Amino acid sequence: MTSSTVGKPKREMSTNETARRVVAIDSELGWIAVAWQGKKVAQVSLGHATPQAALASQDGDRLVEPDRRERKLLQRLRDYAAGQVDAFDDLELDFEGRTPFQRRVLEACRQVAYGQTITYADLAAAAGSPRAHRAVGNVMASNRTPVLIPCHRVLAKNSLGGFSAPTGVSLKKRLLGLEGVLARRD
Repeated sequence: MTSSTVGKPKREMSTNETARRVVAIDSELGWIAVAWQGKKVAQVSLGHATPQAALASQDGDRLVEPDRRERKLLQRLRDYAAGQVDAFDDLELDFEGRTPFQRRVLEACRQVAYGQTITYADLAAAAGSPRAHRAVGNVMASNRTPVLIPCHRVLAKNSLGGFSAPTGVSLKKRLLGLEGVLARRD
C-alpha cells in the first residue's frame, strides 16, 4: 500500500482549539481515519477500502492537514499496521459522554499489553464489575478508538467474539495475527 495521507482543508480552520479535526491515512491494514477533539484523540476507524470510506466513518466534517503532533500519531499507526509494537498508552483520549463504568472498562482494556488477550469476563473483573461481562461486550462494541484502546484483544470464552470494524472479525483476526496471538492459540 502507499503511504499517502488525505487531509486537504475543506475550509479555513478557526483558532478554536476544540474544533474537531479529521485526517485519513493509508496503511497495511487499509485506510485509517483519526479524529481529534482539541488535543485528545476522539475517534479512530480502520480497515477501510478507500479514504472516502474512512473519512465517512468519522463524526464531524473537519478534514485537515495534520499538524506535527498528529503526524507523529499517524506514523505510529502506520508502523503498528506494519508490525511494530506500540502500547499507545501515552495518548490523551476523549472520553466525553462516557459513563464511569464505561471509562473503567476502557481504561482496564487499555492495560492489556500487545500480544496478550483477555476475556470479556476477566475484563469485567479488572474494571471492578465481575458480573458485567455482557455490558463489557457492549462497551467494546462502542469503542471509538480501536487499537489505541485494544478491544481486539478482548475475546469471548470460547471464540474470538465480535469486532465493530468495517470488515468485522476478519480484521480482528488480522490484528491478533499481527501481534502473534493467533499463532500461540493454534
